[in-house]
Amino acid sequence: MPADPDRPAFDLAQLLAERGGERYELNSRYVNPQLSRMLHTIGFDKYYERAEGPYFYDAEGHEYLDMLAGFGIFALGRHHPVVRSAVQQVMDLDLPDLVRFDCSPLAGLLAERLLSYAPGLDRVFFGNSGTEAVETALKFARYATGRKRILYADHAFHGLTTGSLSVNGESGFRKGFDPLLPDTAIPLGDIGALAKELKRGDVAALIVEPIQGKGVLAPPPGWLRAAQALLHEHKALLICDEVQTGIGRTGEFFAYQHEDGVLPDLVCAAKALSGGYVPIGATLGKGWIFEKVYSSMDRVLVHSSSFGSNNQAMAAGLATLRVLEDERVVDNARKVGDQLRERLAALVDRYELLAEVRGRGLMIGIEFGRPKSLKLRTGWTALQAARKGLFAQMVVVPLLQRHRILTQVSGDHLEVIKLIPPLIITERDVDRFVDAFTDIMDDAHRGSGLMWDFGRTLVKQSLGNR
Repeated sequence: MPADPDRPAFDLAQLLAERGGERYELNSRYVNPQLSRMLHTIGFDKYYERAEGPYFYDAEGHEYLDMLAGFGIFALGRHHPVVRSAVQQVMDLDLPDLVRFDCSPLAGLLAERLLSYAPGLDRVFFGNSGTEAVETALKFARYATGRKRILYADHAFHGLTTGSLSVNGESGFRKGFDPLLPDTAIPLGDIGALAKELKRGDVAALIVEPIQGKGVLAPPPGWLRAAQALLHEHKALLICDEVQTGIGRTGEFFAYQHEDGVLPDLVCAAKALSGGYVPIGATLGKGWIFEKVYSSMDRVLVHSSSFGSNNQAMAAGLATLRVLEDERVVDNARKVGDQLRERLAALVDRYELLAEVRGRGLMIGIEFGRPKSLKLRTGWTALQAARKGLFAQMVVVPLLQRHRILTQVSGDHLEVIKLIPPLIITERDVDRFVDAFTDIMDDAHRGSGLMWDFGRTLVKQSLGNR
């Protein structure tokens, strides 16, 4: 049917110009009513108009430094020209897509390139997200081993769909969604707890983040290698969830590669592989696992994804890997990450509220702790009594309001700020963040002023929500 000649053509820029100012009202009314409420409460209800690289800009042209990268999606920053060009090219080519009864060359090419970064892994399943990559790994591990139970670490985060939620170590996410799959948590880094569970003989796999996103916690050196050996001794598999740590975030392509002798049976990737344009998830694995799952032509579609391997996502992934190589992005993550972490760690002795700085590459956790002086301890104790995590929020808010730097508290009830900026940030951005953080810490250690006034507001808000 031809278009109505009297109706104006669709114009996205005009639509945003007319309705963009309603963004928070629209979200509150039609999407998530608590999101806009939360953003208003902490003063994060900004009106960003555009983004480029590691920066946002508001309508007045003010520049904001992004130290969050969309929870790790924008490893190359926003709107990288090479990735944008690849997505435009694939649309301009008018290729057939998702035919179902053909084989996409782009999917094969991306799998080939991705596996070149993971020697010892043989095949890839492409989906649309990190949680879908995890779901794939869980299904494949169960089928390949003939066992049903998955082990996971306390405080882990592997996604929010039902299977991945079953291996989520944060009770707040699980509450109210029971019953979940019968999986079992163990303490991160506890080899004895792992051995005890494996002796029961029903474990299909252990899934673990080489560095946990919640709190930026890593197991002790050597634990991952020891866990792998123990799992294989009991004919169980090691799954590494690299959805956030992978694709260069920690200064290696995958974080498990920091430890010699570790070769997971399955690896989950997503986020950064998208180049920030088209959602993608990837589950890399050993050939024998895939061959068991897809054991005959009757099982050719036993596990599939409607939009998996679509041409736009595959093109974005190929372009992302090309940029990583051409611009030495992983090297930059290691170099700049070391600079940022070392400069922040040097402040621990200066500020009694600053407990520890940890992480790898450009995945850094800043943890706050109980101060020694009575004046500061009084305020800290009041915050902790109301809700753990409020002091970290007291730091995050002025970083944005005063210094135009976007960060996040690393998890519910944690006094940890997590930095996961685009991997393309520079020494100039490190200077900007460290200067801003120092200013906020100086303010916090005065024990009074606007920062602590805001803390009292957070306490009242928290107590009012109980």
